[in-house]
Amino acid sequence: MRRLTIFVLLAVVSGVAFAQDLVIENARIVDGNGGVIDNGSVVVSDGRIVSVSAGSAAAEGERIDAEGRTVMPAFTDAHRHVIQGDPDQWLSEQAEENMRAWLEAGFTTILSAGDPAEHILELRRRLAEGEIQGPRLIAAGRAPLAASPGGFVPGVDPARIDQSRGPNRVAETADAIPHEQTRATIQALADAGFDAVKTVIVVTSDGPETETLAVVAEEARRHGMDSITHAVTVVDTMAAVEARTDILVHTPHIGHLTEEQVSTIVDSGIPMTSTLGIFVPTFDVDNTMIRERTGHDNVARFRDLDPFPYDTLSSAGQGPVNARLLWEGGMVYGYGTDVRFLPDDSLAHELRPLRLVFSHADIVQILTKNAAVTAGLGDETGTLEPGKRADIVVVDGDPLTDINAVHDVVLVVKDGEVVVDNRN
Repeated sequence: MRRLTIFVLLAVVSGVAFAQDLVIENARIVDGNGGVIDNGSVVVSDGRIVSVSAGSAAAEGERIDAEGRTVMPAFTDAHRHVIQGDPDQWLSEQAEENMRAWLEAGFTTILSAGDPAEHILELRRRLAEGEIQGPRLIAAGRAPLAASPGGFVPGVDPARIDQSRGPNRVAETADAIPHEQTRATIQALADAGFDAVKTVIVVTSDGPETETLAVVAEEARRHGMDSITHAVTVVDTMAAVEARTDILVHTPHIGHLTEEQVSTIVDSGIPMTSTLGIFVPTFDVDNTMIRERTGHDNVARFRDLDPFPYDTLSSAGQGPVNARLLWEGGMVYGYGTDVRFLPDDSLAHELRPLRLVFSHADIVQILTKNAAVTAGLGDETGTLEPGKRADIVVVDGDPLTDINAVHDVVLVVKDGEVVVDNRN
């Protein structure tokens, strides 16, 4: 994540980041590493955590009384699509409010896995330079793996006609892209300033996809970028692992993982994002987008808010099963949504399938420590420990016994700055 680091340094040098010296005390601390302090303090200086300890801390800085609330690492969405509708209009009319909503929901990091290139880079610049307030943004540009037949249908959610699934799967062998052309694509993405390279792998019979992905992964690493790969079937996931991509941005939800396959994936050390909610029908009556679009409440809708495609419903069961198998094997499994819903809505939606196979404590780890790893920032954020960025959320309730407490955000600190304060 070399480029993200450069943006952060520029922001600090230009005076955008206003890190405060803070002492958050009288807190129930959930540190993200599995530790809990019933009554403790977190000391922050120069945007970093200095100490996490029991009792009060004799340190300088603004003192914040948590009043016994839970203090935990801020949240990360490691697979997100940010921009909605016309990108120019969204940037001018909705970006500021939308980015603020991320902070209000407790998120200080999001990874864009394929928004319009020019616009997502401009959004990242505005965030980094403090023109608008919001989470840090990791931007991924796209690279193809083959000159494949078929493709996306404009205006149609690609998950509806997923070429990985059943009768839609490409039968003929795809044409290869010359390696020189692939390397040139990665060079162009690096020159544009992207943090990561997004690929979609659907292997064809004797096709070039796995070999090309290996070239992408190697070339991306050479430029200091992560390669993140969309693989939604077991077959495609195994191919992505063979190619040594850096991050798997979907749980395989087509096909059942065998014990051997679980071991192979886990042993690779490649982390994975959840994205389980995609194939779970949306019914939330409080989601005004659905009501305004359909005129009805409690209508089963897909992530594009059109009627739910029930031929995809098997994925809503198979994805969580494979997720738990990978978790039991020891995989680093982090939170990601792959939707454009507002952050609090997407959190509520993704929590529904996660609760099927994970405990409340598991989900806390998925949403914090593991999500930071899958976003490529595990060394910087995701846990409360000395030296890490001061990305902190204070919530009412105990998310270790009721994960819904993560919706009750009281205070948010990003890089040592209080950016949300709902205590009054």
